[in-house]
Amino acid sequence: MTTESSPGQGAPQEEHGWAFRPRQSAARPQPYREQQQTEPDLPWDVRSPAEPHGRSSGTRWDATMPLRFPEPGADAHEAMPEPGRRIPPHTRRGNGSADQESGYPSAATAVLDRAALRRPEPVAAQPQPPAGAGGKRAGKTKWVGRTALALAVLAAGGAAVVLKQEDDATVASRQLTQAWQIPAPATDDALIGSWLTDKLLVRAGSRGGLRAYDLTDGKQVWRAASFAGAAKLGTVPCAMSPTLSARGIGTVAFGKDGSTCTWLAGVKASTGKILWSMPLTSTKHRSAATAATYLQGDVATIVSENFLGGVDVRTGSRVWGYKARGHYCNAYDWGTDGAVLVDDFCLDRKTRFTLTAYDGRTGKVIWRKPESAHSDVTHFLSGSPLVAAVHTARQDAVRVFDTTGTGRKLAVGDDELTTGNNTGADHSVRLYGNVLVTPASSAGSTVIDGFDTTTGAKLWTQRSAALAIPASGADDKVYAVTTSDSPQLITIDPRTGRTTPVAGLPVGTGKWSFTSGTVYVTSDGDVLVLNALGSNGGVRLYQ
Repeated sequence: MTTESSPGQGAPQEEHGWAFRPRQSAARPQPYREQQQTEPDLPWDVRSPAEPHGRSSGTRWDATMPLRFPEPGADAHEAMPEPGRRIPPHTRRGNGSADQESGYPSAATAVLDRAALRRPEPVAAQPQPPAGAGGKRAGKTKWVGRTALALAVLAAGGAAVVLKQEDDATVASRQLTQAWQIPAPATDDALIGSWLTDKLLVRAGSRGGLRAYDLTDGKQVWRAASFAGAAKLGTVPCAMSPTLSARGIGTVAFGKDGSTCTWLAGVKASTGKILWSMPLTSTKHRSAATAATYLQGDVATIVSENFLGGVDVRTGSRVWGYKARGHYCNAYDWGTDGAVLVDDFCLDRKTRFTLTAYDGRTGKVIWRKPESAHSDVTHFLSGSPLVAAVHTARQDAVRVFDTTGTGRKLAVGDDELTTGNNTGADHSVRLYGNVLVTPASSAGSTVIDGFDTTTGAKLWTQRSAALAIPASGADDKVYAVTTSDSPQLITIDPRTGRTTPVAGLPVGTGKWSFTSGTVYVTSDGDVLVLNALGSNGGVRLYQ
């Protein structure tokens, strides 16, 4: 085992660290449903005045400014009076605290352990009746249910184009079988995140820690090592970047449980070596908080209740940090690859409410919109173009925002956009050109929806299928696994929704094994399944 000093390790710690503490814990995200609110919301919270938050001259923020903590008394900002504040479900926020103490890890080295496809259902105005025996529909399709937005491309005359589903008995000639299985570390283990390289699966779990497995035989290759002071800081993964940099480096946050984080590390995926580490708590922010981390090139963003900013994924050095608009501000943040959204309320500014988009790589403002009340982001689907499910006092809508912050609604209708495995580890939503492909729920069934981000139209819906993530991350085909009793790996044309069978999977595994966000397709065409919960099993490879 070798040891390297962590870049920047031992450098003087700055008293002023990151920028702000945006929010307290909130509930796990609920499925997004587009809806209109015709009645006023219930009265919102009115909170007591706060102490000055940060320092600001009112000038435009400069990306070269250091990341900074709020001034003493910043915790009082949680009591800031916020007219119109309403808190709907958000990304997963945990409770609990862990005080920051000295002894953040220096470089650590991993321990090596070598010891009847059917075509998709494009745009339908109402849910369809349950399938009959064998998955066939009984009789003619009957449209029932509540009124919904038309899920269709609008023609020049304003007519909605509705396409019908056609059943197809096509089956794949290739059949996959289970090659190996890794048992779950515990029944209560929760998937935090994962990376897939050409040789390894790297999995982070709340009970299993951070480990890498050989794709050839499923044997463990490395496990992130412990270090001095780990018991005080916590060694449980709590956040993981969805992707790796071109150099094979990703970011992982750790804490005392799978919900709150006390430190962030840069990890080399091939070896498990911790290249650098940095605290996510301080003497002014002692409580551990939930966090999320994303990569855009060589810059990693940290989006949490304590901190918001970007660091160099190679060294951990600071690249940019958030700066509040005024002295008396309350801010709420959301992130994804490439962008960060901040909704704020500043008592000492003429424009009290704003929604601002920041470039995740540079921290520069992409656009800023004045608002009449708070906006809440229930799902952040894409950073470029920026696509988010935004809740306001009057309306829920999934919008595609241009460079000025003007939004165009997606025709979501009655479908509910969801994370497929209901955890923060699901990052299966992705763009294929100008088509956004996302897991969803329709009439209680899992579906995959395709949307044109230029027009906002829904292009197609594939029922009873789970999105799969291609290993390369750059494949122009949508991969999915059907969740029927006879599951198959299929590809979906992102523009037309037409399906093509690729390989069959063992009969009877679909309903309990495959959910969006837990299925990979390797470079060899094998199917790798990671269950989100230990109670559903461990990791399986089908080849």
